[in-house]
Amino acid sequence: MYRWCTNEVEPGDRFDYWREVRARGLFGVTAELDRERRSDFFGEFSLRQFGGAGFVELRASHYTVERTRADIAYAPGDSICVYQQLGGGGRFDAMRTGDFAIANGSFATSHTDQPYRTVPLGAGGFHLRILKIPVSGLPTQDKRVRELAPKVFDDAAIAPLLATCFADLCEAPANDGGPSDAAPLVQALAHLALIERGVVQPGSRRGQAALRVARLSQARRLIVHHLRDPDLAPAMVADLLGISVRHLHMLFETVEKSFSQTVTDERLKQSRRLMREAPERLIADIATACGFESLATYYRVFNAAYGMAPGDFRAQASEAH
Repeated sequence: MYRWCTNEVEPGDRFDYWREVRARGLFGVTAELDRERRSDFFGEFSLRQFGGAGFVELRASHYTVERTRADIAYAPGDSICVYQQLGGGGRFDAMRTGDFAIANGSFATSHTDQPYRTVPLGAGGFHLRILKIPVSGLPTQDKRVRELAPKVFDDAAIAPLLATCFADLCEAPANDGGPSDAAPLVQALAHLALIERGVVQPGSRRGQAALRVARLSQARRLIVHHLRDPDLAPAMVADLLGISVRHLHMLFETVEKSFSQTVTDERLKQSRRLMREAPERLIADIATACGFESLATYYRVFNAAYGMAPGDFRAQASEAH
């Protein structure tokens, strides 16, 4: 992961450096800020590579960003961008299609080589994530992809799928451009965006694959969220997802571990974490907190997975520290 912050530059030069080197040189945009406000400017970002895609998280003081025709000619991108707005929200002027506001937690999409202007709502500045996916890396070679002007997501059914894929991507390890376990997430996010924009049909092979990846991601996150519940079962998760139990099991058939194996694995990982973080806590309490139906079941499952009893694992963890 590459991180950069304006604290690395002298205060009087921070906005000029951000404008010329970071905004124009790295992102291909024009940044503007009144001169009297530049001395207080702050900006930071992180950049990770997942295959050919770039994933940026950016925070910055209030200023104006524009992607002009001149910027596009100077630094063409030919990529799909999926934006997740965080913080106080922002306003986009999409030039061709008018302006729109994007609230905290909401998503927008565009092709990089469509002009736009954006500014934060309120005085809080920018906070957003941007996934930039080269069109050349997409199996969908539809000319409409390059015509996508910035637009906020209107589909209430797809937005939660985007959110869970973005959350998984935030937790995925970077891979500096090589093969990545995050590649299916990147492809899913691209195709979910194209479903929302009407370029990919949800019932198509690519649409179904994207929906499957996103729903599996949602299912895994629901499992982690409900680990303590001893009634955690396929019917419960399927109901929360709004799908059938059969559909849920079909999602897990595409990966190495079944639903029940995933639940057990997550409960074991949680128990190991709790033993490391709270060495004084009773093992029986940890077993209950992780949703095991009994202490005997916990010992049996733990020993089968790791070849030792929970107490032996805790002793080893203590010695390591």
